[in-house]
Amino acid sequence: MIPDTAECLRLMDRYRMPAHIRDHSLMVARVAKILARALAERGEDIRVELVVAGALLHDIAKALCLEGDCQHAELGREICREHGYTELEPLVAEHVHLEEGFTGHCGEREIVYYADKRVNHDRVVSLEQRRDDVIRRYASGDPVRQEAIRQNFELCRRLEEHIFARLPLEPGDLGHLLAGAGQQGEAGEQPEAASSSGP
Repeated sequence: MIPDTAECLRLMDRYRMPAHIRDHSLMVARVAKILARALAERGEDIRVELVVAGALLHDIAKALCLEGDCQHAELGREICREHGYTELEPLVAEHVHLEEGFTGHCGEREIVYYADKRVNHDRVVSLEQRRDDVIRRYASGDPVRQEAIRQNFELCRRLEEHIFARLPLEPGDLGHLLAGAGQQGEAGEQPEAASSSGP
């Protein structure tokens, strides 16, 4: 079972997702949807609705972990399980780190992982910009953690090359596509008609 956008938005409310994390999640979903549709149109076995739901809910547990000592990706997996969204579990659980690294395969979980790395707050940025912001916010003065973040983003760089080798797009085109769509989202819509209930 895959939740539709309206249900994802209800879950954001239920788990008290702050507005700035909600805005981030909506933008990640827009980026992920563009990539998922483009890959599916070229014959890749990608379920766009699963990608959109995973992107919308990837930070569903973030607010619950802001003041605690929990891992929001793992708690997000548990939330998905509690609601019966078992197909979403790996997408949410692995949006920070791919458990098996990049295996040369690009499926739904890889798209959500990549899209999250391209959105800083609610703006589409390069991997380098996002990496530098993550280091500044989460690893300032911690060289070991900084190196782990750099390695994670290097893995994401390889995934990026894999994705865009299959598309008539360049990584830098994502921001232009979204800017061209304006506030209405890709092709005049929020992910799967979220415009009626989104921020």
